[in-house]
This record gives sequence, C-alpha cells and structure tokens, in this order.
Amino acid sequence: MSNTAPSSKLPRWVTSFGPQIIASLILGVILGLIAKYTGSTADEPNALGETLSIIGSSYVSLLRAAVIPLIFFAVVASIANLSKVTNAARLAWQTLLWFAITALISVTIGILLGLLFQPGANTGQELPQDYSGRTGDWLAFITGLIPENFLGLAANTKIVEGAASTSMSFNVLQILVIAIAVGVAALKVGKAAEPFLVFSTSVLAIIQKVLWWIIRIAPIGTVGLIGNAVATYGWDTIGALGKFTLAIYVGLALVLFALYPTLIRLHGLSIKQYFSGVWPAVELAFVSRSSIGTLPLTQRVTERNLGVPSGYASFAVPLGATTKMDGCAAIYPAISAIFVAQFFNIDLSFTDYLLIAMVSVLGSAATAGTTGAIVMLTLTLSTLGLPLAGVGLLLAVDPILDMGRTAVNVAGQALIPTIVAKREGILDLDLYNAPRNGNPFAQEETEESKDLETSNA
Repeated sequence: MSNTAPSSKLPRWVTSFGPQIIASLILGVILGLIAKYTGSTADEPNALGETLSIIGSSYVSLLRAAVIPLIFFAVVASIANLSKVTNAARLAWQTLLWFAITALISVTIGILLGLLFQPGANTGQELPQDYSGRTGDWLAFITGLIPENFLGLAANTKIVEGAASTSMSFNVLQILVIAIAVGVAALKVGKAAEPFLVFSTSVLAIIQKVLWWIIRIAPIGTVGLIGNAVATYGWDTIGALGKFTLAIYVGLALVLFALYPTLIRLHGLSIKQYFSGVWPAVELAFVSRSSIGTLPLTQRVTERNLGVPSGYASFAVPLGATTKMDGCAAIYPAISAIFVAQFFNIDLSFTDYLLIAMVSVLGSAATAGTTGAIVMLTLTLSTLGLPLAGVGLLLAVDPILDMGRTAVNVAGQALIPTIVAKREGILDLDLYNAPRNGNPFAQEETEESKDLETSNA
C-alpha cells in the first residue's frame, strides 16, 4: 500500500522556462524603473539598483565560470565524436561555408539599411583633430590566435589608490585552438588516448549538469540583468541615437524573422518548429548578452529540440558560439561604419562597402572571447580608415543593442547545424517535428525525479 500523497500539478505556463523568462523580463523592467525614478544612477546606485546589479552580475559570473572547461572538453569530445562519422570533413566544410553565406547576406542587409536610414547624416560634425587614416592590424589578430599558455589565460594588474588588484581574462579563440590541437592529437595517438577521451566525455557531462542548474535559475538572473539595464540607462538613452538604434533592430529583425525562416523553408523544414525549438536559447541570450554563456542551452535545444545529432552538434555549436556572429559581426559593424562615416561627413566608395563585407565574413572570429561587437566595430573602422572616435560615440547605446545582437547570434548558431544536418540527411525529423513541452530541461527533471524516487525507495 502506498503512503504517497497525491501531488497537485502546477499549470504548464508556470513551470515552463519561456513564460518564466518573460515574467522575469516584466518584473525586471518594473523594478528597474522604480530604481531609476527613486534616484539610482550608474555611479551612485541606491539599494534597489545595487541589488539588481549584484543579482545580474553574479548570474553572469556563474555562467562565465564554466566557460573554459566547457569549451575545452566540449571541443575535445566533439572531435572524438566526429571521428565516428564517415563524412566528418564534409560536415565541417559545410558548416564553415554556411557560416560565411549567412554572414555575407546579413552584412548586405546591414549596408542597405545604413544607406536607407542614413542614421548619421546631417549632424554637421567635424573630424577629430587627432584623426589620421589607419588600417586594420590583421597581423595582431592572427598572432592573437597563438596561445600564450595552456589555458589561454591572461592576468591584468591595476593599482588604484595604492592597492593592487589582479583580474584574470581568457581568449576563447586560443582555448579553441588548444582544444582542437589536443583533440586531434588524442585521435592520432589512438588506443593509448582512449582513457583521456573517456575522461573528457565524463567531465563534459558533469560540467553540463552544473550548467543546467545555473541555467535553470536564469529567471532570477534575468530580473537583475534587465532591471540593472533599465535603472542604469533608462529609455532616454535610446532617444539620443534613436535612428541608429532603430536601424540596428530593423536589421536584426530582418535576419531573425526573414532570412533565417527563408533558409529553413528552402530546406523543407517547419519555421514554427524552428522558432519554438530555439526560442529558450534566444531568450537567455537576449538577457545575458553572452553567446558563450548561452552555449550549453544553445547546444541542448539544437540537439533535443531541433534534432541535430549530438556528435555533430557538439562540434558545430561551440564553433558557432565563437565565430558565428550575424548580429555582432555583420549587421552591427555595417550600419555602425556607415553611421560614423555620415556623422563625420566622410564619403564611402563602392570599394569601402566591399571592405565592410570582407571584414564581416573573414573577421567575425575577432569577436570571440573579447568585448564582442566593439572589437568588430574597431576592426571595421580601422580597415576603412574611419575615425575610431566613433566607437566611443556608440558606446552609450551598446548595452541596449547588445541584447538584440546576441539573440540573433545564438539563433544563427543553432540554425546552421540544423540546415547542414538536413542537407546531409542526418537530421532527426521526428524529433524536429515533435510537439514542444516548453521545457528544454524535461529530460533532466525526469531523470532527477527517478533518482529521487529510487533513493527514497
């Protein structure tokens, strides 16, 4: 006879991840407005503003803490998995090709919108006195790929008021290079490396479990992230560069809601199923402003919602999180470069527009592990010989733009593996077309419930 009391189920909209994020967004905006209009500023936050800031920054710190081991072991394990696929080289080539194709289309959209909106025209600004034409330092970018140490870490020490503080930073591309080298070497070693590959797979499973716990509390982090953004910048920040902000978001919307659905439809897939499958990752990307931080969830929905085989997804999604940036590396630098040129009354030639496209397609990897779109913008302006003072000009609205940019980045990082898998005939169509339950963590929750029942038996 069972003594278990009947359990009352909460409505699905209460327990589903998507509605929880939306509710957190609304609550964050309300709390942010309250903080702002009760005197909270970026320099002197009040109690509510400080609390929102701590919650948001703490959540992002949790995500970033697992980035290095996640990328390293994910790439090593993915290379091992690719060895089991007969067309591994073709899959890798197709992935890179579609990265480039979508980047080229996206940057073209950005250029056309820049010419249509004329966001920086008629400002009457003069060139900065210290301005001189500069060219992009591609050599520095290439040498930056070479790891300085095994972990790709760097230490920066600052002395403020006689006290020294040291902060650690990491270069995601360098970690990627190290992981690829280790993974390929392990495969070449053969049988002697099998224990290492098994260990890597085991560690990756543990890291992903920890990250699932972190992502599951994303609604709490969302309240802090959005609330702090509203309290710090408010709605008036958008107005200062309104036309520019509008042009960026129109471009992002065209990529997300026109280009991506077109590609999905051309490959004979359901647009509705794509968006319902990828949306949890897009929501988290919007509030966290981190493709790397969203990586575990992006890979999860790509495999379990969109039906991409795990062996291929574990290679393509981490690669996309560091190099596939249609928002940060295509739409944003294209419109921004045109804005800066118009702002300082500099004429751009057809060759300049070709250079913008080239930098977008070839230089998107420069955004990885750094300050994102700002690095890409600096590279674009330098290549065109435009005033770098324009970078500082656009920083005022960057946090607002970064939310939309990152959401588009993540949507694209899930899109490319999906269409490549479909083209190669390895996409699980039954899984892709299956009904969504609104919870990308359902399997883990089921497993944990079974474990709990077993332990209580």
